[in-house]
Amino acid sequence: MKTFPPRLRKLTLTAHVTSSLGWLGAVAAFLALALAGLTSAESQTVRGAYVAMELVGWWVIVPFSVASLVTGVVQSLGTVYGLVRHYWVIAKLLITVVATLLLLVHMQPVGHLADAAARAALAAGELEGMRVQLIADAAAALAVLLVAAGLSVFKPRGVTRYGRRRQREQAATGQRIAV
Repeated sequence: MKTFPPRLRKLTLTAHVTSSLGWLGAVAAFLALALAGLTSAESQTVRGAYVAMELVGWWVIVPFSVASLVTGVVQSLGTVYGLVRHYWVIAKLLITVVATLLLLVHMQPVGHLADAAARAALAAGELEGMRVQLIADAAAALAVLLVAAGLSVFKPRGVTRYGRRRQREQAATGQRIAV
């Protein structure tokens, strides 16, 4: 497999890191809004928080999650790590795909709360289970995204069967071998 030239590799890496960090930061902002929506005594703050959560979700978090997925796949295809050569890359891919799918499902209750908040102030305890669930989901998403970031930094050893075969082929032809 031929890797990207250095400039293209750096460009795709920059796009991937930027979209992944944007996703992480937007989820943190979403968590802050969810906490404000649940704990604030001010009805305008509660209403604003849930309406803002829907906007942040659809216009920031969802695009960043899709961008992270696409740029991660492109990045992996242009590096010595490949898409299916190392277990850590496969783990990151699965984390990103599952997190993106769960995010799309998660946006439905966000929309429901935003609609309810836009119509009228949410009374204390109203839709409380759903409101707490948004906090739990956002906290879990942060943890999962931090795990993905850790995999990128630490790159734990573990080459797949395909990766070992490719390493043997590359060694036989004198090409650079992925570590």
